[in-house]
Amino acid sequence: MRRFSGRNRSALIIGLQGIRARKLRTLLSMVSLFLGILAVVAVQAGASIAERALLADIELTAGFDGTRVADLYGGPPESVDIVVDTVTGRADAVALVQVQATIGEAGVSPIQMGPSGSYEDAKTEGPADYCNTMTEAAPVCPPIGKAISVQLNAVTGDVRTFRPYRHVSGEWLTFGTVPAMAPRIVLNKEAAVAFGLYQVPAAMRIDGAVATNSITPQFIGVVDDGQGWPQAYVRMDELTAWTTTANAGMQVLLAGQTPVEQVLTSKLRAKNVPFDPYEVQSREDFKEQISLMRLLFLGLSGFVLLIGVAGVLNVGLATVGERVEEFALRRAVGTPRALLAGIVLAETLLTGLLTAAAAIGFAAGALKVAVLVMGDGDPFLAGLEFPWQAAVAGIVAGLIAGVLGGFVPAIRAARIPIATVMRA
Repeated sequence: MRRFSGRNRSALIIGLQGIRARKLRTLLSMVSLFLGILAVVAVQAGASIAERALLADIELTAGFDGTRVADLYGGPPESVDIVVDTVTGRADAVALVQVQATIGEAGVSPIQMGPSGSYEDAKTEGPADYCNTMTEAAPVCPPIGKAISVQLNAVTGDVRTFRPYRHVSGEWLTFGTVPAMAPRIVLNKEAAVAFGLYQVPAAMRIDGAVATNSITPQFIGVVDDGQGWPQAYVRMDELTAWTTTANAGMQVLLAGQTPVEQVLTSKLRAKNVPFDPYEVQSREDFKEQISLMRLLFLGLSGFVLLIGVAGVLNVGLATVGERVEEFALRRAVGTPRALLAGIVLAETLLTGLLTAAAAIGFAAGALKVAVLVMGDGDPFLAGLEFPWQAAVAGIVAGLIAGVLGGFVPAIRAARIPIATVMRA
């Protein structure tokens, strides 16, 4: 074992000396390999970033992988109270009671999105008139006035534990404090756009709820929740202080392993309310799509890498041809054939690793520049780091290129006969 380790060390030292003695040839080999290894690194980094981007958008609406979700719609009114009383104050479960709210003038139809599904279009082209699609038997809609309809989500706790809503401005809801008299509301991006374009009275009414007076909300922040229609978030206790939530829809988010699920199952089934949570598995759902994309681009980058390997192979064969006398002399003084092959392989392997380091450094630097330039405009890019999987792929590609590019020259070097030095 020691003798084998000594040969490896000798091959490595002589290989380093060969690289230093032939800097230009080494540079040519690195140039031919650089694009191939960079392509492998870029594909792996791009696939990892694309996977993260895809999952990040899905997590906004579906939740983190492993989250268990239960939807409760159309159950008896007491089912809402059962869930709220059970999960309030817990970190491993949160309930979202979903009601439709209108903020603005009373007795008018709220402003709708434009034909293409945005409030910017509604401002320039006019809002879509959904009343015209009704049948003749339907009641006549009131005229459109200064009011905006939002889906109001009354939450019992911090829903961001399960869904990573992105901060846009202001602040998020705080829990554990005394409920405010004026409900504090966090808007999503679509709702923020709507209220930015239209000035409406600060009066909120819950559709279908019984309330003596309209509620005066206070907007405290904006988040990106991945939804394409206006939504808002409010503390459950601040909403119920003013109105009831009867006939509301509800969604329950649970941690993967929590006793709350069994408690809710028992309580709700006692009221003949089905409670069947499902587990979020976004990564598994898109696994085939991501793998197919990665394999496709890895195939293309592998083709580019093979072109670089061909360049290393040509340089290696030329180098062995120039060093025939040197290798023959080494054979004459007792150098084993395996060590001669190891010297050539050491040179190409070191060249491959140096090229991999350069490609990884270039890719990491390019990603950092992209984050600095575009990070402010895209919250996803903020804090994005170079994937370690891409660095590993680059090192592996460098080693493979070194072996493939040096294998044939190493065999040729090992087969040089001792008599060659006599002819020299």
